[in-house]
Amino acid sequence: MGAKPDLLKSYTLVVIQFGALLALALTGPIIARHPVLLAVELAALALAVWAIVTMRLRHINVLPDVRPDSRLVRQGPYRWIRHPMYASILLGALALVLDESTPLRWLIYVVLLVNLLIKLHYEERLLAAAFPLYTAYQEVSKRLIPFIY
Repeated sequence: MGAKPDLLKSYTLVVIQFGALLALALTGPIIARHPVLLAVELAALALAVWAIVTMRLRHINVLPDVRPDSRLVRQGPYRWIRHPMYASILLGALALVLDESTPLRWLIYVVLLVNLLIKLHYEERLLAAAFPLYTAYQEVSKRLIPFIY
C-alpha cells in the first residue's frame, strides 16, 4: 500500500463535512417543501442507499482512508461515478438550499462542496496507491456526475 493516510487531515475533512451538514439542518428544514426539490432530495437518498447496498454496509467508512479489508467496487452506481455517496450528499444538500435559500445556507453549501472536493481528491490518491486497477477505473468513470465530472 503506497500512500499513507494523514489522520489529522482525514478527521478534519470529516468534521467539516458533518459540521456543514449539521449547520444546514439547523438553518432550515431538512425535508424540502417544494415537490420538485423533494423529488431531488429523495433521488439523492436513493443514490445513497444504492451505493451503501452495493458497497456493503460493513465496508462503509466516513474517513477517506482505505481500510485493510477494502475492496475496489466498480458495479452499481460506482460503474458511472466513483463517489456516489458524496454526490448524494451534495445533491440532497443542494435541494435543501434551493428550497430555502439564504446567503448563510449558500455559504454552508459552498463549504461542504469545497470540503468534499478536497476529500475526494485526497481519497483518490489513497485509492490509487492501494489498488493498482484504480487508475484504469478512473478512465472509465467520472467523479460525481455521470458522463460529465
